Formats: sequence, C-alpha cells, structure tokens
Amino acid sequence: MNTNNLTVLEKPNVEQILLEEENRKREREREKEKERIFRRIVRNKFKSTEGEEVPTKVRERKDTNMMFRKIGVISRRKEYLLNLVCQVIRNVKSKVCEDTMYCGAYNKNAERNRRSITSQEVFERESKYGAHNYHPLPVALCKAEGVFMWDVEGKRYYDFLSAYSAVNQGHCHPRIYKVLIEQAKVLTLTSRAFYSDALGEFEEYVTKLFGYEKWLPMNTGVEGGETACKLARKWAYTCKGIPQYQAKIVFAEGNFWGRTMSAISSSTDPSSYGGFGPFMPGFEVVPYNDLAALQQTLADPHVCAFMVEPIQGEAGVVVPKDGYLKGVRELCTKYNVLWIADEVQTGLARTGKRLAVDHENVKPDILILGKALSGGFYPVSGVLANDSVMLTIKPGEHGSTYGGNPLGCRVALEALRVLEEEKLAENAEKLGHILRNELNKLPKNVVTLIRGKGLLNAIVIKEDIDAMDVCLKMKDEGLLAKPTHGHIIRLAPPLVITESQIKECADIISRVISRYAK
Repeated sequence: MNTNNLTVLEKPNVEQILLEEENRKREREREKEKERIFRRIVRNKFKSTEGEEVPTKVRERKDTNMMFRKIGVISRRKEYLLNLVCQVIRNVKSKVCEDTMYCGAYNKNAERNRRSITSQEVFERESKYGAHNYHPLPVALCKAEGVFMWDVEGKRYYDFLSAYSAVNQGHCHPRIYKVLIEQAKVLTLTSRAFYSDALGEFEEYVTKLFGYEKWLPMNTGVEGGETACKLARKWAYTCKGIPQYQAKIVFAEGNFWGRTMSAISSSTDPSSYGGFGPFMPGFEVVPYNDLAALQQTLADPHVCAFMVEPIQGEAGVVVPKDGYLKGVRELCTKYNVLWIADEVQTGLARTGKRLAVDHENVKPDILILGKALSGGFYPVSGVLANDSVMLTIKPGEHGSTYGGNPLGCRVALEALRVLEEEKLAENAEKLGHILRNELNKLPKNVVTLIRGKGLLNAIVIKEDIDAMDVCLKMKDEGLLAKPTHGHIIRLAPPLVITESQIKECADIISRVISRYAK
C-alpha cells in the first residue's frame, strides 16, 4: 500500500475542545442573563405605574444601557425597545409619584411639588374659574388619612365633617384603596348593557346584609332619592290602584335630599328652592316629628309614599322623639303607604347602629343609601326594596350608565365589609356618648343645646353668635367643622377616631367656645 497520499490525522486537542465548549456555554448564559435583566427592568418599571411603591431613583436610559454593556453588547433591537420603555417610564414617573403620595407609596418630592401653591392661590383660582355655588371654609386641602387632613402649607387638621358623612371609614382607607386599584386594572365600566362579574356579587351581599330582596344601583344620594320616588309612583299605579298621574308623595318639613328639581320641589328651605320654580307637582309636606299631622295626611287615598330622614342632617342634626319612627312604620302600614327612609347621611354606622332606623328596630319599605357606601373613593348609591315594589319598574324605565359599574361595586363591597369587620357602628355609639358628655360641659350662655346620636352631633349656639366665626377659630386650632342653618355647628368625624382623639377634639371645641362666654 502506498502511504504517501494518506492524510495524517492530527491528534484531537481535548483541552481545546472543552475550552471552546465552555466559552459557548458562557456566551449562552450571558445572553440569557441579558434577557432576564431586560425583562426584570420592564416588569419593575410598569409595576410602579400600577399603584405599587415607586422606586426612589428611576434609572435613566444611558445608565440602564451601561448595565447591559457590563455583560455584553446589547443588540440594536433590544436597545431600541429599552429606550422606548425608559421614555414611557420618564413620561409617567411624575404623575405616578404625585398620585401615590396620598395612598400607598408616599413621595416627599411630590408633596413638595403639590405644596408649591399657596392656599390663597387655590382660593383665587377656584373663584376665577369655578361656579360660585358653594361657600367653603377657607382651607386648601391636599392630603388626608384616617381622621386627619392637611392643607397645602402642611398644617394638619382633625376632620369633623367627614365629607357630610361620606368617609365614615376614614380618609383613604388602605383596604378600600387596594380594592379600587386592583379592580381599576381590569374593568371599570360596562354600562348595564352587559353583565359584569362584580354587580351580582355586590347585590347579593347588600340585600342579605340589610334584609331586602332587590337592589337598584345608582351613583349619588339625590339619584337614590329620585329612584325611590319613581318606584313609589310606579307602585301607586300598578299595585295600589291610584288613578294615573294622581299619586302623591309626602315629605317632612326641613328635609334635604339634594338639589335636583325633584329634591327642591319637596324642600321648605328658601335657600334651596328660591328662584327655581315652577316645581314638581304631587309633593306634599308635613311637620317633622308629628305623628298626628302625618296620620291626617296619609289618610288621603292618593298618597303613595312618605319619605323622611330618621335624623335630619342638613336641618341641624334634628333627632325625633323616641317612638316617632315606630309610629311612622305603623301609620304607613295602616294606610297602605310606602315608607321611604333616606339613610344617605344617617346610615352605615354613623349614628351608632348600622342604620338609624335600627335604633327603633323598624324596617322601611324603601331604603336609600349613599355617601359612605363607597368610603369616599367613588360615587355609589342605590335603593333597596322587596320584589313587590322593585319589580314594578321594567327594563328601559329607569337606569344609569355608571350605576352598578364594576369599579363602584367592588369599592362599595369592601367599604361595607370595613364597616362591619372593624365594628365602626359600635365605636360611633361609644365615642358619641363620650363626645356629648364633654360638649354638655360647654358654657350655657353660649351653647343652648347639644343633640345627636352616635357620631352625628350638633352644637346649637345663641343666635347672636356667628357660627361661621366659631368654625374659623376652630380651624385655627386644628379642627374643621361647618355651620348649618346659621347658628348650628354639625360635628361628624370619621368613625375610626379613637377615644383619646375625641377628647382632644372636645378640648379644642371647649377652648374656642369658651372665648364667647360672658
């Protein structure tokens, strides 16, 4: 055999082969590490826009690119995507920080930015660009938590109004806030053209909690009142047999349930109805806390409903005599008239019971709820009734685009659970007695009456003393309250207030009121 033409095979270099394989393995690991880092950055950046804590320092684009280059040269495609992500993050960063300063992550830089405006500038801007339909106390608020609120200069106040009892659970309650954020990520509004997975769950909870068969969702308290009136009239014609368009609804003097045309048509307060006529027909008024007058009115066969607040809030926290609500229930049953209880302000633990009517263990035919139903996070209201009333309204006859929306339902469900699980009605009952005991020590030549139930109370002062002036002095001392009807000051703190806090507030009120003693 001629061996000259044979190719001599070199002996394989095993070490070289292993080294090359190890380099290829390391290169694959570097590529995987770059991919993991990229995904982690994208994930973390977008998490900060969803309500989680914002990182103290958000890396700039070139800093992030440098981190990649420490591992290896990143591809142009990845660099382009990374630059795009970082640009989005920079655009939303300031908005995220500003929004999260109130609940969850608290950002001091956002607070300083928010406080760059003065209270006076806030007042002037609202006066210039806003309608002049309110007369606010001169305080410009920018933050609240629990029982406290802060103005733009950073001064802290006790809140003794609770947004007219809309924040019974305390400002920015973390449980309700968490539910709001979680639901807002997935579904906020469907309209009632479609079903949602949230409405039925809330309807089941609220009907079982209050002992009714049906719930009709709305948004604001006055919409709840309008809904109750429509239900009553529909029931009058389809069930009671009142001739068409002759049904009457009776209201109590001093009532307040909103500022729509229907609401002011039932009002006896000239500041509400003056200059807005003509008014809704079919409304009548009887004296509040007067069962004899009510009986005489309900005897009219054309009367279909009597709507009343168990305690009149806007009228000055007017508490009826014991037995009044029980008498209302008996008279409405006797004359086949629907009893509509407006519990928008008095309900949901405010007066020391789940509902104010629970103090006399009576049940209305129609129950209106609102305000604290969402814990101050979102407008939610509605009406509870049994099938005999609720099912008189058919599809297309009543509704609301936002009523029953998924976001509102989730928020309201958690708000009710907070009231129940944190036993806020019991806290209101206990601390209400303590507050009234302290207030009854105020000088009698200034304060003529203390009244209320739970943590819905009022100080009635002598008419020659300006209640707004008293509230301004309390503001200076760190407590926010507002007059109602001139010489009456309503006191309604969030129900999460503690005993030591209620006593501190009573001391503030006492110091201010004592200045007017002669």
